[in-house]
Amino acid sequence: MSLPAPLITLLFAFTAGLLTAATSSKPNILFVLSDDHSYPFLSCYGDPNVRTPALDQLAAEGMKFHRLFTVAPQCVPSRAGYLTGRSAVGARMTRFSSPLPRDEITFPEILREKAGYYTGICGRAYHLDGSNPANGPTSARILAEHGLKSFAQRVDYLRTGSDTVAIEQMREFLAQKPADKPFCLWLNFSDPHHPWTPPASDRPDPATLKLPPHWPDLPGLREQLADYCGEVNRVDRSMKAVLDLLAERGLARNTIVVFAGDNGAALPHGKGSLYDPGCNVPLVIRWPGVVKPGGDSRALLSGEDIAPTLLAAAGLAPGPKMSGHNFLPLLTGKTYVPRKHVFSERGPHGTAPVTLQMRSSANDFSRSARSDRYKFIYNCTPWVPYSPVDSSGGAGWTQMTTANEQGKLSAGLRTTYFTTPRPVYELYDLEADPSELNNLSGQAALHTIERELRTTLAEKMIVDFDYLPLPDLLDRDGTGTKAGKAGKNGKTKL
Repeated sequence: MSLPAPLITLLFAFTAGLLTAATSSKPNILFVLSDDHSYPFLSCYGDPNVRTPALDQLAAEGMKFHRLFTVAPQCVPSRAGYLTGRSAVGARMTRFSSPLPRDEITFPEILREKAGYYTGICGRAYHLDGSNPANGPTSARILAEHGLKSFAQRVDYLRTGSDTVAIEQMREFLAQKPADKPFCLWLNFSDPHHPWTPPASDRPDPATLKLPPHWPDLPGLREQLADYCGEVNRVDRSMKAVLDLLAERGLARNTIVVFAGDNGAALPHGKGSLYDPGCNVPLVIRWPGVVKPGGDSRALLSGEDIAPTLLAAAGLAPGPKMSGHNFLPLLTGKTYVPRKHVFSERGPHGTAPVTLQMRSSANDFSRSARSDRYKFIYNCTPWVPYSPVDSSGGAGWTQMTTANEQGKLSAGLRTTYFTTPRPVYELYDLEADPSELNNLSGQAALHTIERELRTTLAEKMIVDFDYLPLPDLLDRDGTGTKAGKAGKNGKTKL
């Protein structure tokens, strides 16, 4: 029996209305990354060196997290971890110049396919198309010939530009969004990436800054830290413009705003290293009406966890290969079982080739496992001398090098930055030594703890098909001999 035309029209309109209502009830998602932004460089964390009122307000209206650790202390692999919900090793993105393999699926793609989201990327280069111009024409030709640049097909809207342009691109994205679709936008800022060029009004007085114990108090470091803090202050002003735009468009109430750093600051002990300042980044999440204002969490989180959590917020299951943990229950005040460990990896940086004179800023291979209290680092290229990424030519590192040559550095700083070869294994008690200057690897009293972290790291490497050799699990030190013998500088190594 056929239905009358008016009834068919009515049923069609009713069904379409239900679909539109279901779609519009899903939250919009705005994922914002600052570049080279270490924890605790937001004033809501109590850092006295910066002024970040917009982000402080965002935290007050949502939840701030103290212990988010990126999957790598570098832009490209870290972003791969955020987007895929996997480790950089698992996603085959440990080489800085790699394009994301087409069979690695990102959370915006799942949102678009499974929930009808309008998706986009804008702002600073997103780094995942192997598109670094420094790769040269040969690499560009190979990428083109093999069809390896895939992001134009992965999202609906794709732009790159300066921090100022990024906000206009966001405006354009929102104007182009279909009215009946929720959106997911990944917005990238350059600040506070090196080189640092903040306006004088954003730059604090170097003499007033508080330096962490992992740096000597030298004029060059004070000047560079002032520049860095100035760029953090400037990214806060950029974030204010973003939040104002959401409010102007009437989108603030139904938008999850996630603000995070992609990796740590390009200063010693930071970017490029597996110490906490290299991988521990800010994370602030606001979701009006769902996340209780003023939330504060010290749970261990990994960059792998962002993708499955945002998918869960949209009512979707994680991608089949995602290894991250969904922390939506933590956001919404429900029962949550926290992680016991987070993992990070370090590989090549930029497009630097292997040379006999290379330093760790260019190429280094290491892995780490961190628990609440302890961190284990496994160095697979210990003969490569340490050098900070991006800022090794600046006044801070130059003055540190001179101070070391003159015997003016403390033993902990000298061992950490200027000992070559570096130890194969490092173990830190982060409660007693938060600056990670006293390597405890091999101490008999910590044998059980170190073995647990070694085994945990080995399991992660095996599950992710890591190409590096596993850490030794037979109680030998990095020289192949039995543990417990005193190593260089009188330290004991396992």
